[in-house]
Amino acid sequence: MKDSPRPSIALLLWVLWVPLASWAQSLPTAGGEARAVEVDVQATDAGTTIAAEDATRLGLTPDGGVVALLTPRLLTESPVSWPEGLQGAPSDVGLLLRIDEQGAVAEVTVEKPATHPQLNEAAVQAARGLRFTPATLGDRAVSVRLPYAYHFEPPAPLLFTQSRLRGEVRARGTREPLVDAALFLADDEEPVAITDLEGRFELELPPGTHSLRVRAPGHQLGTFEESLTSGQTLDVIYRLQPTRVSPYETVVRDTRPRTEVSRITLQEQELREVPGTQGDPFKVIMLMPGVASVASGLGYPVVRGGQPAATGYYIDGVRVPMLYHLLLGPAVVHPEFIDTIDFHPGTPPVQYGRLLGGAVEGRLSKPREDRPHFAAYADLLNAGGFVEVPFDSTGTSLTVSGRYSYTGLLIPLAYALFNDEEDNPIHAAFWDYQARIEQKVGAGRLRLLALGSSDDAGEATAGYEDSMGATIVSRFHRVDLRGTHPLAGGEAELGFTVGLDEVALLGYRRIILREERGPEEVLAGRYGLDQLTFSARTGWKRELSKSLAVHVGADVEHRRVATGITGSARPPGWRPQDDAHPLKQPSALATFTGVFAGATWRPAEKWLVSPGLRVDGYHLVPGIQHVVLEPRLAVRHTLTSTLTLKGGAGLYHQPPTVLLHLPAMDVSGLNHGVQEGAQFDVGAEWKLGSGLELSGDVYFNPLFRTVEFEVMDVLENRKRRGQPHADPKARGYAYGLDLMVRHPLGRDWFGWVTYSFLQSKRHRRFARYNDDNSIREVAEGELPFAFEQAHVFNAAVSYKFGDDWTVGSVLHFNTGRPESGEVSSVTQRESRTHDGYRLWVRQDADRVERLPAFFRVDFRVAKAWAYEEFNVEAYLDILNLSLQQEVFAYEYERKAGKLRRNAMGLPVILPMFGLKGSY
Repeated sequence: MKDSPRPSIALLLWVLWVPLASWAQSLPTAGGEARAVEVDVQATDAGTTIAAEDATRLGLTPDGGVVALLTPRLLTESPVSWPEGLQGAPSDVGLLLRIDEQGAVAEVTVEKPATHPQLNEAAVQAARGLRFTPATLGDRAVSVRLPYAYHFEPPAPLLFTQSRLRGEVRARGTREPLVDAALFLADDEEPVAITDLEGRFELELPPGTHSLRVRAPGHQLGTFEESLTSGQTLDVIYRLQPTRVSPYETVVRDTRPRTEVSRITLQEQELREVPGTQGDPFKVIMLMPGVASVASGLGYPVVRGGQPAATGYYIDGVRVPMLYHLLLGPAVVHPEFIDTIDFHPGTPPVQYGRLLGGAVEGRLSKPREDRPHFAAYADLLNAGGFVEVPFDSTGTSLTVSGRYSYTGLLIPLAYALFNDEEDNPIHAAFWDYQARIEQKVGAGRLRLLALGSSDDAGEATAGYEDSMGATIVSRFHRVDLRGTHPLAGGEAELGFTVGLDEVALLGYRRIILREERGPEEVLAGRYGLDQLTFSARTGWKRELSKSLAVHVGADVEHRRVATGITGSARPPGWRPQDDAHPLKQPSALATFTGVFAGATWRPAEKWLVSPGLRVDGYHLVPGIQHVVLEPRLAVRHTLTSTLTLKGGAGLYHQPPTVLLHLPAMDVSGLNHGVQEGAQFDVGAEWKLGSGLELSGDVYFNPLFRTVEFEVMDVLENRKRRGQPHADPKARGYAYGLDLMVRHPLGRDWFGWVTYSFLQSKRHRRFARYNDDNSIREVAEGELPFAFEQAHVFNAAVSYKFGDDWTVGSVLHFNTGRPESGEVSSVTQRESRTHDGYRLWVRQDADRVERLPAFFRVDFRVAKAWAYEEFNVEAYLDILNLSLQQEVFAYEYERKAGKLRRNAMGLPVILPMFGLKGSY
């Protein structure tokens, strides 16, 4: 459409009013107020002028009786188009523009409107974009008004107008945009369009029916037919079927440099599709080198010969007391929440403090900002859901997930079918939750994370009066607020955490409360350990140069522990003041503080040195204080392009521990002092052909001081009962060899083979027994530790076939632990008294036998389907398909004068069929 000044500016200046706005607001009247000024404009052969008397009145010096007015000249056009979809005839819109002293359009007035209001509005909007040279009067810029006109011409109808096809190419199921997808017409070999980074395309086609072929790497060829009319714009979304649903592709997502000696990072399907793990990421740790188990199927790792409680567990920097429900079940965090897992079997970096063994950290997946995501699953034991919603307008992301087990309903039902009504039914149940709100704040982020877990298992009361039952309850909750922001050329982090831990034994009794209702179950008493925690942490890391990066930080943790007793059951020696509350009346108070500094230095191209120092303080009220220094060092040397040598060493400390985490032990146990040990590790990493990776580590961990409580001592609370108990302090060492051959994700499969050799000893005092079970003498020496498994072998493989079937298997083998009585029975030997009486006699601690070796085979098969907007997967995961029974203890008995040793164990078989859907 045309736009033009009508009539010409020179002729129209005969009728122009010149308000001279630059002066009209500044010229005062006699009363001191500004007044408007009008002048007469004349057009002569000499140009555009104003009268001499007006010039004199305005303070201008006339030249020959007149002052020249230099009119505006158009600099920038602002064209206008005929509104789309409007029908009508050509039309003009007459405008009156006020041009200010800078040449911009200050006001627009419609003087001659068109028949259609849309044309008037389009003309006004376009006119605001015009730019002119300023009008000048003499040597001064002035504001003027002038007419301007837009001419609108409707588009001429075309019989063969091109049509437009635009749209997106996405993957079926995941809705992910496909970049560089090519679109072809009919049998053409050259593409007519290529999708951009957001999977979008646009092309013009003649009217008619067109057949399009769409190709994208990793996806099946798609054929689509479109019918276009003349001038039509058609928006489409093409979805291509992936050749593999969730393919095993090698995707480099962890860009952190390898500075640690022994860090194993797992991600994607390596976390969720390993047989025997029921899709749980953290249970994959049980198949890593350097890891043994308390019993087959239990989730807590025994890392390099230490107690399970000697290993620290973290969720994105937040330390949690446990990882698994009921020790056997899934982890306490929904699998979709976990992006990668870092496992440090030895020499953890300085940011991991107050631990004597390894470290396991699950890193949360980053919030996805493209669109909402949903996932849900259900299997034979539990169901879970995951929801993630981004809000583009505010830069906010909300994530909520959780799961609930219906074992609390199924186990009692199954128990009732196969047992007598008079028996006490067993029960077990669990639930967990996670919620995250993440907000962009300038160049930084603010995150609020809440997570919690609950487990209960035990024996309920039977149906008759005075029946007794007991339940063990374990719960924890964490609320963490963390902020990250660029600072001084690096990135700073500040976090605050509030936590609540609870482990309790609940006793129930069935009594008659109402005659008409019969016996009812009531809570008879509770014995619990409760811990309230307040902690804060801060850190800062920066890359100072290409060869040097630093990381510094600090943390403080205040713990308030209470041993709570309610009900009628009171242990001997109980006093009224023993009832406590962690906030109001704690039975133990402790504060842990720590500061650390670490660096990553490249003195040469092939060398990487990572020194670090950590200082920790342990304070227990009243007046118990321990301060420890922990220097640490890791060195890596790239010998060749495929071979890297590595080594590391460090000092480590931890509060006293018991077999598994109990809230009160690492606080109240500080009166025995802290544990102290060192870790030394040397090894190599070798990249083989065909994508294989080989790693090996030899380690030696001297334990200068250990305080490892036995479970029965804690449960029986011998100190409260006034009974003597053995001094828990000891010393020892562990050494071994870890080997791993790994094929990461890629080429439709992943897998690994690991072998671990371990020797773990403790120097203790022990008794030697006579044939009549009396103590002959007390000796001391090096004893095998309760969790020493000399040989552990694992092999895991998973393969994805072309029709979206996935099949995998795991082979696990381990030699038996010592039968020393700490987590098993105690070896007994046959004996006979002088009168021929046969009996079992306790074996000396340095001569105990080993439990039998154990192996199992796990299996997993899954089938996936990709629909338009979501994926569905059905899977069958079986732990111990081989039906092998693991012996965890022996029962020594004497019947009819004969001694018998009966193996105690059961085949832990866990078949799991489930369905999972993701959107």
